[in-house]
Amino acid sequence: MEKGISLPVVYTPMPAPASNNRSKSLKTVAKALALGLPLYALYAWHTNQAPVNFASQCVQASPLKPSQNDKLDQAYDFLSTEAFLNASVARLSGAVRVKSESIDGLCAVGQDPRWDVFYDFASYLKKTFPLIHSKLQVDKVNTHGLLYTWEGSNKDFKPTLLMAHQDTVPVPPETIPAWTHPPWSGEYDGKYIWGRGAGGGKNQLIAIMETVELLLDAGWEPKRTILLSFGFDKEYSGRQGAAHLAPFIEKRYGKDSLAVIVDEGAAGFEKTWGTLFAKPGTAEKGYTADVYMTVRMPNGHSSIPSEDHTSAARVASELIVEIATEQSRTHLEEENPVFTQLQCGAAHSPEFPHKLKKLLLGYRRHSSSSQQQQQTSCKVKPDDLALEAAKREGDPTSKYHIETTSQANGDVITGGGGMQTNAPPECVRVTVVNHRINIGETPQVVYDRLTKIAAHVAKKHKLSLHVHAFESSCAAEIEPATNAAIIIAKKSDHYELLAAP
Repeated sequence: MEKGISLPVVYTPMPAPASNNRSKSLKTVAKALALGLPLYALYAWHTNQAPVNFASQCVQASPLKPSQNDKLDQAYDFLSTEAFLNASVARLSGAVRVKSESIDGLCAVGQDPRWDVFYDFASYLKKTFPLIHSKLQVDKVNTHGLLYTWEGSNKDFKPTLLMAHQDTVPVPPETIPAWTHPPWSGEYDGKYIWGRGAGGGKNQLIAIMETVELLLDAGWEPKRTILLSFGFDKEYSGRQGAAHLAPFIEKRYGKDSLAVIVDEGAAGFEKTWGTLFAKPGTAEKGYTADVYMTVRMPNGHSSIPSEDHTSAARVASELIVEIATEQSRTHLEEENPVFTQLQCGAAHSPEFPHKLKKLLLGYRRHSSSSQQQQQTSCKVKPDDLALEAAKREGDPTSKYHIETTSQANGDVITGGGGMQTNAPPECVRVTVVNHRINIGETPQVVYDRLTKIAAHVAKKHKLSLHVHAFESSCAAEIEPATNAAIIIAKKSDHYELLAAP
């Protein structure tokens, strides 16, 4: 070999032991599988899912317009004039000025003179809407219930029923000085009409009457009979008004005899996510009447209180705090109109939140499997879609459309104490009123929740717990040995309404 000539050299490392090679190969394969399988599963899941068409879940009805009618066109154009605005304001303001409270505890019509305020309201309507009272049939049901019948030309068509109520909730006299404008003034500030009923009942009643009056003035005649039904104790219970009007109408037309019922459900207009929504109310929460929670304990004396200062009043206060602070579950069912609005927002709103759309997409794809998991699990999982929907900016009340709500009030009953300032009452009754039950839940959810809260408080204070079917008071028949107790009972005239739909 000549000097200076280099030959190529190939370095071949010594082979590693066979066991090390196999170990490294297995680790590499494991890493590949750990990374690849989830990615492949995610890819397969996405490719096998049909795209969600939110617009198909947001059905929009085509607008309807009556056939050409010059007088109707003129009446419609009149609605946009300042003259109509001023006249409409005057009509609603006048209705607000008629004090028409319905108060808890009123006796039957004819036995309680406080119902007589509705004579004044009926007189106001007759004076304000003369065409209606001269051309429509007017029936007064249980004295103050008003039923107007506008006969249609086609008797084969089922009637349309439009409903509202004449009454308002009462105003505690001591709160009147706190009002910006007096509650029965009907004051118009250029933007709002102030007073009881201006935005909670009388506005819809006057709107219905104005519409019919204008149509009568235009000479329009309906093919379908139109009924206007106005109760007068909706804020109390409806038992004197609607409870008499409903069977009156059913007796005249028969069961399942109405084409449509439009009641106090118009949610109005709402601008959210950059879109204006027109929102007719198509659902209603359920209701369960008063539930009494009574606390009975030995009263003692203020000079020698119990060791931990526990008393019936303190335990009752604790119950009220627990009921108020333990929030009911935020939950959204597909039957709830809020769910439909989310679909419409995802389809048409430019500012619809990305996170909300992502949750909505996941809900649509996983609702059936989630329901199966809920049925096989004792623990109820949080409804992430509902919780996110409840955060709607600018509307702090939006969450109440998707959860059961309640209000607790305390009534002190003096039984064996409480007559003197130095003798604490040995019985305090908490009245939990006006439960409004979320769509998808039942009254039993309310009772279970109250029982759970009461059981917790009772255990804490070493009290017994008694659940009665109906009303119980401080004179309830329970054994003296169990006198220290919490008693849960429904009102004797208890009734329930399930959520609709």
